[in-house]
Amino acid sequence: MPAPTLLRAESLVARDLAKSYGDRVVLDGVDVVASPGQPLGMVGENGAGKSTLLRLLAGAEPADAGTVSRPAELAYLAQEPTFPPDATVAEVLDEALRPLHDAVARLEVLAGQLDAPAAAEEYAVLLDWCGLRDAWSADSRAASAAARLGVGDIDPTTPVDALSGGQRSRLALAALVAGRPPCVLLDEPTNHLDDDAVALLEEFLTDLPGVAVVATHDRGFLEAVCRQVQDLDASHFGTDGVGGSRFSGGYSDYLAAKRQARLRWEEAFDARRDELNRLRAATTTTARRVAHNRPPRDGDKFIHHFKGENVARTVSRRVRDLEQRIEDLESERIPKPPRELAFAGLPHLPVRSGRVVQVRDLTVAGRVEVPRLDLDAGEHLLVTGANGSGKSTLLKVLAGVLPATSGRVDVGARQVGYLPQQVTFRRPDRSAIQLYDGLTGDLSGATRPDLHGLGLLHPRDLHRPVGVLSLGQQRRLALAVLVAQAPDLLLLDEPTNHISLTLAEELEEALQRSPGGVVVASHDRWLRRRWTGSRLPL
Repeated sequence: MPAPTLLRAESLVARDLAKSYGDRVVLDGVDVVASPGQPLGMVGENGAGKSTLLRLLAGAEPADAGTVSRPAELAYLAQEPTFPPDATVAEVLDEALRPLHDAVARLEVLAGQLDAPAAAEEYAVLLDWCGLRDAWSADSRAASAAARLGVGDIDPTTPVDALSGGQRSRLALAALVAGRPPCVLLDEPTNHLDDDAVALLEEFLTDLPGVAVVATHDRGFLEAVCRQVQDLDASHFGTDGVGGSRFSGGYSDYLAAKRQARLRWEEAFDARRDELNRLRAATTTTARRVAHNRPPRDGDKFIHHFKGENVARTVSRRVRDLEQRIEDLESERIPKPPRELAFAGLPHLPVRSGRVVQVRDLTVAGRVEVPRLDLDAGEHLLVTGANGSGKSTLLKVLAGVLPATSGRVDVGARQVGYLPQQVTFRRPDRSAIQLYDGLTGDLSGATRPDLHGLGLLHPRDLHRPVGVLSLGQQRRLALAVLVAQAPDLLLLDEPTNHISLTLAEELEEALQRSPGGVVVASHDRWLRRRWTGSRLPL
């Protein structure tokens, strides 16, 4: 039974957190304040340190410096959750429910002992504990969560190790919803969820009386849930206008504030640069402009010398004033706004004609059935459906990495580019630019784009080992390889997973403009809302 010590939800507060791995500084002087009932969204470019920060907040990894004050009970759900060895599906859910069952049972015992002061005090504290977690609805909440998350029909005796990555993530989320802890930290929780599952998570977090901190690239989820935004890529003026990285407000308001902060930064930098250039020019022209250089007349040498000394002192004083002003401005230097990563887009291929995909009576046993699918050159298709409907399977068949059980599949594209959900590289010890060069080395120099020029990876990451890059950075590298290969048929499985908000917007726009054939499987609600091509629901 849990220790009955928590009477109300507590805040999560971190001060001056720092974390480095070797000579790479990931976090430096980061503050976080997450209040009960105000879900906090953590955003930032890939590699900015969102996952690292969540681990520090959860206590799963020690910080190099700084302090964290966290609630006594906290649940942390990583992108790839871990489970006890040999645990079954039933055991995971039972373990989440056990503290609540024990607490309710203890309440029933204490209810008959309220005449005793100690029992009455324990009863009051435990009653608050159960109320915060809605312990009486735990079983129905667990059943509903399991069903809506797509794990309710799994045999309870199934070992967790036998589940797919998506099923394990959804099982961990079902356990978290069932236990309803007073503080939850979630890293990309919507990656493996369909619409109903995302709706469940949104309901859970908006109703949670405790603390919620979520690192996510899901724009619809941020808009629906988060009341505060922490930006790990805050500009010189911050997202709050005064240098801070925490913005109080919803996601749309945050975007507007960040755009304004970036504009103010650029304007302030330009104004400071122009003023410094003006002052530096003035120091070199002042003497020439006011110097006493008229030659003396006969009998006027003493007066000329006297006036000349006065002019020299005046010039010297003005130059010193200018130099002091320059020194003051340089001591308050406004850093140059870094070039924002911007996806250069997909190659402009010659427009082809004819059919590039033709599917008839496709079956992959137990995974997908597609009676008919035709895709013409230049056509864009969005494949939708719940988890397990076969979206990824269909793309694997079209990419030639999975054979069909029956049916006919004809792919007539010259070059097929395939981006799977899980990106892996055989040599993670090699740098991003080494792998890019190796995977695109057979392309001619005239047609192969420069990796840096594609705008998918920051220059500082080009020479780092791929194994230390974030999942989003690795997907960016894989996307760069596809772009370099200039395929006339692109097959993208959840292309906006694990990538930054900015890149997601740019990638969507690039796909809409692509002259080649495009097949996208996605659960991203923002992408689906704005899709203008054909659709195939599974």
